[in-house]
This record gives sequence, structure tokens and C-alpha cells, in this order.
Amino acid sequence: MVNTRPDLGLPDRSPDEIPEPEVIAMGAIADSLRAGWRDFMRAPGYGLFFSAFYVAGGLVLTAVSAASGQEWWLMPFIVGFPLIAPFAAVGLYEVSRRIETGLPLIWREVLGTVFAQKDRQLPSMAMVILLMFMFWVFVAHTTFALFMGVSSLTNITSSPEVLLQGRGITMLAIGTLIGAGFAAVLFSFTVVGLPLLMEREIDFISAIIASVRAVLLNPAVMAVWAAIIAVVLFAGILPVFLGLFIALPVLGHASWHMYRQLMPED
Repeated sequence: MVNTRPDLGLPDRSPDEIPEPEVIAMGAIADSLRAGWRDFMRAPGYGLFFSAFYVAGGLVLTAVSAASGQEWWLMPFIVGFPLIAPFAAVGLYEVSRRIETGLPLIWREVLGTVFAQKDRQLPSMAMVILLMFMFWVFVAHTTFALFMGVSSLTNITSSPEVLLQGRGITMLAIGTLIGAGFAAVLFSFTVVGLPLLMEREIDFISAIIASVRAVLLNPAVMAVWAAIIAVVLFAGILPVFLGLFIALPVLGHASWHMYRQLMPED
């Protein structure tokens, strides 16, 4: 019988075994999305609360870029948002876990679980996510400078049509491929790695390895799942980031249920 930590409501496993990943069908995506929507409707306050930080951050970036007349620099952040979005779901994982196990949804306990992660392995995973995101921003800016030249940086905001002709199209194509590569790698690291770290006492390297194994075992399903996440997040960003109030919590809850299907309990 597994003991629990009453302060966090999480299993006390130190160290813990990592379950074997399962082969899942394409229908698991629809099942996860339905379960994610159900959890969001069950506890919408938590979804709105956790997504508010990212909406506020997007609005601040937009205001700063507009004030400096360099709105174009938002593009790498918008395109790269799927790289950091998984970390936004940690609190939502805990909400879904409590709904799943019948534990009460109490703000103090949910937030306590989230804050307790600072003493575990999640900060290490967060550093990996942050470093990859910042490296993506650097690569995006470098790609733009290589193709478009430094002189066009001053007029790209007032003349966006330069991106849709000649070298601009080539730059967008190559930048998209590079960004997709970054997103694919980080998705492979986190789709199972983040919820696994939150639920079990393991090191972040083992969590990454387990996550990559699960992705390699289900390449088609995971490719479609990653594409759905990217499209939904991008759609949520378009209406001045406000769509993230729905997109983030639904995808966050759904990601927990996808994790459960990929790595079922023993």
C-alpha cells in the first residue's frame, strides 16, 4: 500500500519505479480532449487562474513591443509559445489528479502542491524548457538577420509585405522548420516528463527518457497530438492572447489524461 504525504496529497515514493509506456490508439486524443474539457468545466476557476499569468505576460509583451514600434519581435515569442506552454499546465495536472482520485479541490492544497515542486525535480525541467525557448528566440532573430539583413529590421513593422516576397518567404519556411524541430524535441521531453515528475519521485533525466520512449512508441498519435496543441495554442494567442483562458486549461487537463493513457498506473 502506498503512503501519502498529507501536506501535498501526493504519493510518497522515494525513489519510485517508472511504469512502462503503452501503445495507444488515435482515439486516445479525442478521449483526452473530452476529459480535459470536462475537468475545466468541473473547476473553471483553477484553469482561469493558472492561464491568467500567461495571458498577462503576453499582453505586457505586446504593450512593450507596440510602445517601441517593434511589434515584429513578438513573432518569435508567439511561434515559440508551445515550447513553454507545457510548464503552465503543472497546476492543472494537480487539479485533474485530484478530480481523478476523488480528492477535494481546495485552493490551499492545490497551490501548496505547485509551490512544493520547487524542492523537487520540476525546476530542473523548467530550466531545460527556458534554455530551449531562449535559444529558439536567438535562432529566430539570427535567421531573420541572415536572410533579410540588418537594414530591414527598422521597417519590417511598417512594411510586413517584405516577408511575403523573395528571401522573406525562404526565411519564413526555414524558420518554421527550425521552430518545428525545437517544438518536437521539447514536446518529446515534456509530454510525459512533466506529469511524471509531478506525480512520482524520480530525477528529471529519467523522466525525459521515459517521455521520449513513450513518444517513440506512439509516433503517429504523438505527432497528431503535438499538432493539435500547437494549432489550438496559436488560435488562443490570436485574439490578443485572450483565447488562452480557454485553450491553456483545456489542453492542460487533457495532457494529464493523455499521460494517464500513455503511462497507466500499475
